[in-house]
Amino acid sequence: MADAIKYLLDESRLPREWYNIVADLPRPPEPVLHPGTLQAIGPADLEPLFPMALIAQEVATERMIEIPEPVREVYRQWRPSPLYRARRLERALDTPAKIYYKYEGVSPAGSHKPNTAVAQAFYNKEAGVRRLTTETGAGQWGSALAFAGALFGLEVRVYMVRVSFEQKPYRNALMEAWGAQCVASPSEETNAGRQILAAHPNSPGSLGIAISEAVEVAAQHADTKYALGSVLNHVLLHQTVIGEEAIAQLEMAGDYPDIIVGCTGGGSNFAGIAFPFIGAGLRGGPKPRVIACEPSACPSLTRGRYAYDFGDTGHLTPLVKMHTLGSTFVPPGFHAGGLRYHGMAPLVSLLQELGLIESRAYTQSSCFEAGIEFARSEGVLPAPEANHAVRGAIEEALRCKSEGVSRTILFNLCGHGHFDMQAYIDFQAGKLEDRAYDEGELNAAFDSLPKVAAE
Repeated sequence: MADAIKYLLDESRLPREWYNIVADLPRPPEPVLHPGTLQAIGPADLEPLFPMALIAQEVATERMIEIPEPVREVYRQWRPSPLYRARRLERALDTPAKIYYKYEGVSPAGSHKPNTAVAQAFYNKEAGVRRLTTETGAGQWGSALAFAGALFGLEVRVYMVRVSFEQKPYRNALMEAWGAQCVASPSEETNAGRQILAAHPNSPGSLGIAISEAVEVAAQHADTKYALGSVLNHVLLHQTVIGEEAIAQLEMAGDYPDIIVGCTGGGSNFAGIAFPFIGAGLRGGPKPRVIACEPSACPSLTRGRYAYDFGDTGHLTPLVKMHTLGSTFVPPGFHAGGLRYHGMAPLVSLLQELGLIESRAYTQSSCFEAGIEFARSEGVLPAPEANHAVRGAIEEALRCKSEGVSRTILFNLCGHGHFDMQAYIDFQAGKLEDRAYDEGELNAAFDSLPKVAAE
């Protein structure tokens, strides 16, 4: 506990600006394309879905963007979040490595997601929006937007991936407690949902399908906008408060990471912890190794193609260049529901193409093993998504042990697992299966990628 207190920042150190990595990249991201014309889109093309303030952040090139005071006021409820030195885990692993973790489970929703949910709710309220629609996988993003919607007086409708909806009823209850409506996706409410159910009546759903449903509803109602919990530039931007705080906290500890680890589904929590450090390295500072850890059942970085693709299954969204498994790819049902997305954030994808990050894929059983080991050492039970980062950090710590080298490892523990107990029950009972994706379905999804001549 002494270490926890030592690395807690006073709220006066709460960042006043978000960090935009685009300003420091050696080359700009690829343009976003209109799904019909395949030409670069402008702000007007995005206005049916997002308020102009968020569109401006999506295309921003300046390094630092001011955090509005009403957003910082809400952040102060749990930010700055604590940085811990995992000394008991170090002893359990008998490693010379120093392991730190930034703990985002202290937010009201129990994860990093409110960092952008609060910002998006604020900007939508300022623009006169009445209702937000969104998707959610494990339920962390849906919970966060429900929380933010309640604070700013916005109605929220959440389309939750069906397999997670059925696995995690308490997440649904939490969203409803904050006043949101939660719908299992695919649903009969939208054309996109009905088309999927007609072809696959027992579809477990996917984030791509849920996005299609949420986008469809937003596009059809003038008083409604769409909110996304990951992938897009402005979402990753809002999460950089994590890494900015971590830099200041490690300075208090007199340390700096040699290795940074984060779990990746769409890329937001990974970007949040890693981008400020990567940016510092691009500006001449130290350059840590940065490792993105993803599920082997949905391996967009390690198995996907770097190509233009739709962000959703129903092909309602613009085309972005990213590492993708194909928008029609539906991963098998596994418990890290927040990592079941077919694509990776364009900025994270570009960093891998530039050789600035590396990626690894892990089975869910190996990740739950790591989560249990972490809980028995440090006392915090991670979310299934966060277990991928724990697995990566443990692997690096054991490498330090085998090489007889001390390195400093930092990872983002992006949320707690208190709403994921059925997954842990299944794991402890030996019922958790490592389900592989269908290679034929993946190849079919690759074959259906849009043909974009600019590539």
